[in-house]
Amino acid sequence: MLADLLAGFGQFLTVEYLLLAVTGVVLGSLVGVLPGLGPIGAMSILLGISTQIGVVGSLILFAGIYYGAAYGGSTTAILLKLPGESASVMTVLDGHAMTRKGRAGAALSIAAVGSFVAGTISIVGLMLLAPTLGAAAVQLGPPEYLALTVAGLGLLVALNPGQLARSVLMVALGMAIALVGIDPLTATSRFTFGLPELSGGISFIALAMGLFGVAEVLDQLTRPRRVEKVSAPRLRELVPTRAEARRALPAALRGAGIGFFLGLVPGPAAVTSTFASYMTERKLSRRKEEFGHGAVEGVAGPESANNAAAGAAFVPLMALGIPFAPTMALILSALLLNGIVPGPTFIADEPDVFWTVIAAMYVANVMLLLLNLPMVGLFTRLLSVPPGILMSVVLGLCTVGVYAENNSLFDVGVMFAAGLVGLALKRADLNPAPLVLAVVLTPTLESSLRQTLTFSAADPYYVLGRPVVDALVGAVVVALVVRAHLRRRARRAPAPPEEPAPPAEPLHPTTTRKSR
Repeated sequence: MLADLLAGFGQFLTVEYLLLAVTGVVLGSLVGVLPGLGPIGAMSILLGISTQIGVVGSLILFAGIYYGAAYGGSTTAILLKLPGESASVMTVLDGHAMTRKGRAGAALSIAAVGSFVAGTISIVGLMLLAPTLGAAAVQLGPPEYLALTVAGLGLLVALNPGQLARSVLMVALGMAIALVGIDPLTATSRFTFGLPELSGGISFIALAMGLFGVAEVLDQLTRPRRVEKVSAPRLRELVPTRAEARRALPAALRGAGIGFFLGLVPGPAAVTSTFASYMTERKLSRRKEEFGHGAVEGVAGPESANNAAAGAAFVPLMALGIPFAPTMALILSALLLNGIVPGPTFIADEPDVFWTVIAAMYVANVMLLLLNLPMVGLFTRLLSVPPGILMSVVLGLCTVGVYAENNSLFDVGVMFAAGLVGLALKRADLNPAPLVLAVVLTPTLESSLRQTLTFSAADPYYVLGRPVVDALVGAVVVALVVRAHLRRRARRAPAPPEEPAPPAEPLHPTTTRKSR
């Protein structure tokens, strides 16, 4: 394994791959700082160039964006109480409180170092777990893949924040979209409405760019946004005290473990892991009264969990070929566009690709630590860019990227139609992430279902008598029961009393009555 890793470093250390890694981490940090766009929007915009930069280049670029967004979202959350990413919501609670206490630099350093530690741990876990899981997955048959995809969609629905009915609706809509095109068994058209452009199905690139990229552009342009002004901390203010470092390190390690474990579960792992880490730190802490008022553990734990979950999400994609997160669905699309079908034999068949990407992740993690803290001022100044200019550039990139895929104006129309649908979903408070995952998982679900029905000869024990299937079904049942129990407890719990608002500080202290 060490020899393979060293060989991966040898192949990665080229000018092209280094530039792609730097581009990825910088772009990821930028979209993490800018509220709304996120790594999904950035990846969907760049999906069209994946065939030009190759499979390794695509993985390096997208992995850099994914890790960079996890880093960048904490910057505005700490400085402005404005989470750039949904996974940075928990960081706002104590990160901005530390800013009000004059410890913004220490909060940024703790978030960055915790993210670096968790990112390194998750990469080691990916390096150790993915080959082992891939070797074991070779023994899986159609019933196991059927149970895996059904369990993935079931856990996605059960663990997705929000109402259960809304998640089911999004999954059903995604499965319906995935069925458009040619039937893989009978080679007959289905749900094409006589349009030859739909015979190959709805373009995933057009769909993803519309739901995330165009929808975000339309949302930003139709909502007034206040220009934010922030003063970034100086370099000498970035060093935390010894007491803060001693409190942050155990929280970061615990957050890394929680994030890596939850990153292996389908659904919004980055969000759920940060919440679980915050609750864990609050229960274990001897200073519970500090949480919400500047607790160091409230910054180190969630930020570490966020980055660990980002690394763990690569495990099921690399070992099984099944994405458990929307960002992994886009990376899967980049692999498929380059003629690579990930699965149980992916690591054995493409060892150069896998180990080069692992080496790139290590280097990108170091780059993020070295770039983010000195460039805090530059990243925060982006918030003063007029949204009309920024969103116009994003819309142009989306249009060019979709048209370049198949030279099809029909796909451009699909992108804008999906953008309107995405805007409607956003205004209705519906999360499109389950829809995208359902689009990606439905072909595997359909093929494994048909093969299972053929081989089983209507014998239910052919499916239910397998240990892997029984374990996956049990996991879904447990998740649904736990979800129902937690929601019932939340309804019965009394509402917490509202805390009094702090007194407003005078805007111009020099104009008080005494000075006059």
